[in-house]
This record gives sequence, structure tokens and C-alpha cells, in this order.
Amino acid sequence: MNKIGIYGIVIFLSLSTLSIAQTDTVTFNLSKAQEYALEHNKELLNAREDIAISEAEYKETRSQGLPQVSGSMDYTTNFNYEFELGVRGGGVSMPDINFGLLDQGDQEVLSAIQQMMEPSGPSTIVMEDQMNAQVRVSQLIFSGQYWIGLETARIAEELARKQVKKTKLDVKQQVTNTYYLILISERSLDILQKNLSNLKEVLEHTRNMYQMGMVEQTDVDQIRMDVSKLKNSLESTRRNIRMNYKMLKIQLGLDQTQAIALQDSLSSVLSKAEGDLLGEELQLDNNPSFQMVRSREHLQKKQVDLQKWAYAPTISGYYSYTEKIMTTAFDLSPKHAAGITLSLPIYTGGSRQAKISKAQIELDKTQRQKALLKDKLKLQENQLKTDLKSALENYQTQKENVEVAENVYDNIYDKYKQGAVSSMDLTQANSNYLEAKSNYISSIIDLLQAKLALEKLYGTL
Repeated sequence: MNKIGIYGIVIFLSLSTLSIAQTDTVTFNLSKAQEYALEHNKELLNAREDIAISEAEYKETRSQGLPQVSGSMDYTTNFNYEFELGVRGGGVSMPDINFGLLDQGDQEVLSAIQQMMEPSGPSTIVMEDQMNAQVRVSQLIFSGQYWIGLETARIAEELARKQVKKTKLDVKQQVTNTYYLILISERSLDILQKNLSNLKEVLEHTRNMYQMGMVEQTDVDQIRMDVSKLKNSLESTRRNIRMNYKMLKIQLGLDQTQAIALQDSLSSVLSKAEGDLLGEELQLDNNPSFQMVRSREHLQKKQVDLQKWAYAPTISGYYSYTEKIMTTAFDLSPKHAAGITLSLPIYTGGSRQAKISKAQIELDKTQRQKALLKDKLKLQENQLKTDLKSALENYQTQKENVEVAENVYDNIYDKYKQGAVSSMDLTQANSNYLEAKSNYISSIIDLLQAKLALEKLYGTL
């Protein structure tokens, strides 16, 4: 192959690799990120597995009330053991019997007895080997504990489903919060980069003024120190962004090598965050935490009933069939057998009553927890509404402060270039501007997190 062909293949492979690398980045808006996390988040996947476990436990409990079939086979050998019955007969005669009217087994038994009755010497009997195959069918007829246990298993399954719902809200909150932090950090990075670029121009201008003897070396040093501080802040912000992206990948259930990008802008997120949640009211039935404690209360009531039913009898029936593959001539046991068993607990040393008392105490605790949670959720609603209202007010104030600080900085910068103010005045104005921006960013975080917490409380996230 000539060199042109080789170069062509290399270029093609390079372009293909570049194309794959470009398409390898996955872009998420907030809604898509939440949906993806609900499908791939590892914590949520484990919670769903708990549902499967509870379903299996329900089936296991239910199976105890269904027919139970078991089979067995046994073989016994006595190594041809022989024993004597002593002198047979004693001159006693047997009446005449029509053997044609008897089956084979009865014929063998009567024949052996007849031989024993005949006057002769000692009788020797050989213990032959035995082999049986048995099938046994049993059925629970009545058990109060069984039915209560079945209901308890069903409630446990419902509780696992409610836990998944709560975990979903937790995952959505985590993803949303990390998504917000990345957008805010990237906005902070843009602000710092822009400010650093402006400050570098100021530093260059100040050096020129110093060379012309218009300012002192301390002015240059002061601005150079501010440039160094900004560079450090930039690197710290970049590290935070990288860490937040790693955290978001974990929450999404993605591999750390997967490149991702965020589609939503901070301004679009803020426009939605300024919507009114203050007029809504908490519906306890929509709150996952309250749903779970209510299910636990129901479950604990069943536990009390379960222990009370321990005083009731249990009735079960059975049927068995035994196929006698090898047997002795004196085996008179039947092949078919059936029966009913009644189990009635009489006295257990007080353990049943102790279990009832324990279950009742747990129920009382759960009911108090339910009442306490109701009060806490109402209090939390009031607090979160207050936090959201304060965050909205602070956000508007800090937004105005940024505009004022930026105008002041631009005005002093113009005067500084004209020599009307000192470098100290300029660096102070720049510090005030950065502080205003920092307070503005903090107010955005507080606003978004307050709204997020209230949405989670309402179950509308």
C-alpha cells in the first residue's frame, strides 16, 4: 500500500475517533437529568429491589396456606435376622378354611399361622428387608395467624413501594440541587474570568503609569496582588465545578469517564424559581414521610392482631399414600391414611401475653410518631415559606446591589485612568463589586434551595 493510502486511512480513523468523542458527550436539561436518575440511580435501584424482596416474602407467606405435597422413600434391612417362637401348635387343630376366597397376602398369613399351630419343634422367623415409597398431602384449614400474617406481608410490600417513592423525591432533590450548584458555579467562574481580564488591563495600565512616574510601585504591587487572588479564586471555582460534575454523575448513575453537559441556563432556572409557592398548602396525604409512618402504623396494628391470634387453635388436614415395594408377610399397615390435626395452645408461661404487650407498646410509639410528624411537617411548612419569602427579598436586594457596585466600579475606573483617584480607591471598588457579586450568587443558592425544599415537602418536585 502506498503512503497516500496509509495517510488516508490514518486521517479517516482520526476523523472517526473525533466524531465518536464529539458524540460521546451527553447533554441534560434539568427534566431529562431527573428522569435519567430515576432509571439509573444506584440507591433507587436498590430501593426497587426491596419491592421485589417484599413481593417474594408475600408469596412465601401465602404459600404456607396452600397444599403442601411431600414424598419420601425408605429402605430397611435387618440383615436376615432370625428369631424363634418356641414350640408350635401343642396339638391344637385349625378349622378348615377355603383359601380360594382370600387374597394372596391373607393366604400367606393364615398359612403361616396354620404352620405355627401344627405340633412340631421351635418356629424360626426371618426378618426380611422392607422398602416403602410415600406421598403425603397436607392442607392448612384454619389459622388466624396465617391470615393476619398474609395481610402484614401485603402491608410490608406497600411500605416498600412508599419507600421507593420517597427515595425518588430524595434523588430528584439531590440531582436538582447539584444541577443548580453547577450552573451557579459556572456563572461565578464567568464573573471571575471577566473581572480578572479587566484587572489585568488595569495592571498593565498601572505599569505604564508607573514607568511614566505617575504612580508608585506600591500601586502596581497592590493590583498585582489582587490579580493573584483572583487567579486563586478561579482555580478553586474550577475545582468545585469538577467536583460537582462528578457528584452529578454519581447521582445520575453514570460512569465517571462519561462526559456530560448541562443544557439549561441559570437565567431560565431563576425565572421558574421566582414562581409563587407561598399560596399553596401542605397536603399530608401527598407527603412521602407521612405516608410511610401511616403505613407503619397500619403494619403495627396487624402485629398486635397477629399476637392475639396466637391464642386461637390451628386446624390442618392430611392424606398419605404408601406404596409397599418390599414388605414382610406380617405387615398389616394400610396404604391409605387421612386425618385432621387440631393444635390448641394451652399454656406457654405467659410469653404470648408478653408479645401482645410488646406489640401494643410499639403501636403506641408509632401513633405518637405519626402525631409528632404531623406537627413537625406543619412547622416545617411555615419555616420553609418564611425562608422562601426571605430568599426572594434578599435575591432582589442583592441583584440591585450588583448593579450599583458595577456602576461605582466603572465610574472609579474611568477616574483612575484620568489620574483622579488612587489605585487604592480602584481596588476597593473592585473588592466591593466582587463582594456584591458573591452575595448575589449566595442569594441565588438560598432562593433555589428554599424553593426546592418546599417543593419536596409538597411532593411536587
